Amino acid sequence: MSDDETFAAAYREHYWAVSRYVARRLGGPTNDTEEVVADVFAVAWRRRADLPPTPLPWLYGIARRCLANAVRGYGRRRRLLERIGHDESRHRRDVVAGPDAERPGDWVHDALNRLSTADQEVLRLTAWEELDTDELATALGCGTRAAAMRLHRARRRLRAEIDRMRPAPAARPAPEATRATVPEDHGHGS
Repeated sequence: MSDDETFAAAYREHYWAVSRYVARRLGGPTNDTEEVVADVFAVAWRRRADLPPTPLPWLYGIARRCLANAVRGYGRRRRLLERIGHDESRHRRDVVAGPDAERPGDWVHDALNRLSTADQEVLRLTAWEELDTDELATALGCGTRAAAMRLHRARRRLRAEIDRMRPAPAARPAPEATRATVPEDHGHGS
């Protein structure tokens, strides 16, 4: 099979996985997701001779770099809008969510968001993209042992954040000393 045919097969097989990967990280308009995914496959096309036998982790590695570029671009655009005074968010009304707005599992996302970007990505690659350690190493562009260590440390830091967020258990009242009730002898007895 030629490099072109191999690329076409990888594109057909992994397009939606890469799209989901990007969409979960951007969380914004689908136009942004589509642009980043297009960049991912444009880079992969240029590097199609390097396409490994298991291409998905390799594509995730490319997607990580494309996302980083896109996020930097969004930041530059936001700063420019702030400088010229056309920031749309200034004209929006603040909407306060109701008490039932919190979805189950939001606390996990809150804890995850407190971690470094690198730790978040390692955990997402293993949880969301279901990569094993070898595939994680490919996506991160490092060795398997380094990937395993990054994952271990990221999990440890996530556990620490979850523990910090967990409300302290209510202090239990100290158990009162249990005394045997013995009638007092006031010297009137037999």
